[in-house]
Amino acid sequence: MPHKVKPVEQALTLAGLALAGLFVLIPIYGFAQLAFDASLTGQPLEFRLWPKTFSLTVFQAVWGRVAAGQTFVGALRNSLAVSGGAAALSLALGASMAYVFARLRFPGHRAGLLALLVGAMLPPVALMTPLYLLLTALKIRTTLLGLAVVYTAFAMPFGVWNMRAAFQAVPRELEESAFLDGASPWRAFWSITLPLALPAIGVAALLAFLTGYTEFAMGWLFVEKSDNVTLAMATSSYISQSSITWNQLAALALLMSLPVVVIFLLVQRSLLSGLLGGVVDE
Repeated sequence: MPHKVKPVEQALTLAGLALAGLFVLIPIYGFAQLAFDASLTGQPLEFRLWPKTFSLTVFQAVWGRVAAGQTFVGALRNSLAVSGGAAALSLALGASMAYVFARLRFPGHRAGLLALLVGAMLPPVALMTPLYLLLTALKIRTTLLGLAVVYTAFAMPFGVWNMRAAFQAVPRELEESAFLDGASPWRAFWSITLPLALPAIGVAALLAFLTGYTEFAMGWLFVEKSDNVTLAMATSSYISQSSITWNQLAALALLMSLPVVVIFLLVQRSLLSGLLGGVVDE
């Protein structure tokens, strides 16, 4: 017999959800009104519901220059190249590795999984020295490709574990039926296993993308030219200034978040539909 929710329980649940929503939305709203307030020249001393002087001049200033010699479009292009490269490399390398760990048993199977788990738990700074030496030897340390490799190393361990679980959830009988029909292992993987695990793979790709898009602290070690500065690095440079321009920082944060919001809106229905077994309403 289904449990009947009491009005008091429902009211408390809704109140809790409303508080959680306000906890997330109020800081975003505060940053938004700062970004549109052209009258602010220093540190904000009070919370305002509306900008004192509503203007788009702050966004215009940020759009023209976010770092030394770098425009917003240039920094955005670098961010998308690095984060997109990290997502692509994580999928290309991680999907095959995850499938092997999900379907095959070989010497070192458990040790390999444990090594990936340890890699996911390690702080990123622990990988800096080997990555620095490796990328220097390959002569790509100061390039956007090298930075994409760095963020791939950060995102790969969790991505492999996530995709491995997705491949394990696909019944082996489906692949065996394809083998009986004459399909090769590659054909069975590409036509059957991969489409069924695609939502979880999409989540792994999105997390890898966000890793490359938002990380900045370690990236400075691999960037020497202003032409390779990403949006996350530009944002951190605003914070490190002795006199922070708060409205420009807020405008840059809002502009930086727009591509991620757009990407999520484009893929959310397909991801949620696959993860929930197609029960998301159209």
